[in-house]
Amino acid sequence: MTFDLFADEMPRRWTENLAPGAAILHGYVWEQAQTLITLIDEITHASPFRHMVTPGGYTMSVAMTNCGPRGWVTDERGYRYVTEDPLTAQPWPEMPALFFQLATFAAQAAGFPDFFPDACLINRYDVGSRLSLHQDKDERDFSQPIVSFSLGLAATFLFGGIKRNDPVQRLLLGHGDVVVWGGASRLYYHAVQSLKNGPLPAGMPGAYRFNLTFRKAGY
Repeated sequence: MTFDLFADEMPRRWTENLAPGAAILHGYVWEQAQTLITLIDEITHASPFRHMVTPGGYTMSVAMTNCGPRGWVTDERGYRYVTEDPLTAQPWPEMPALFFQLATFAAQAAGFPDFFPDACLINRYDVGSRLSLHQDKDERDFSQPIVSFSLGLAATFLFGGIKRNDPVQRLLLGHGDVVVWGGASRLYYHAVQSLKNGPLPAGMPGAYRFNLTFRKAGY
């Protein structure tokens, strides 16, 4: 996808197939993006962004929080899903109906009609933030896909294969793009390269990329 348009101009909606069970739905949530940003702000007033620490003691450069019945966390005890925010000792904020609706519609558009997410990890990338190559494998239900929304600054998404050393595709994700991967691609390695500054869509609260990642934890 090219970004020769201004960041606040509506992109053409189209599907880019990446692998069996994996696709980018370009521009899929562009029209709802401003509402999604507002809802993220409401969620983070209740459960603020924080930089989690991996079991190995590494502080993640991406700031994170969650909404929904379960939330993904990492600390010295490991990677896992929990029902309460460790920072507030309260249940995670409820997943907004629009989040759930758009995530299930996107999954259906990509060939997964029975997606029922019970967790939404919300990532905030500052310029320079990155996410290293990894698999999403802390869930108990691998029969359901991962659905990922991109909002704000464009980012380079790396999508590999079932092995860490498999070749990766380098894909540019823009404001309103959605990536879905499941089925044969469910455990494919993926990453986000260091975020660069660039054209910022109207209504953004700063030079950020927000990423909503919907999952079925299956607990």
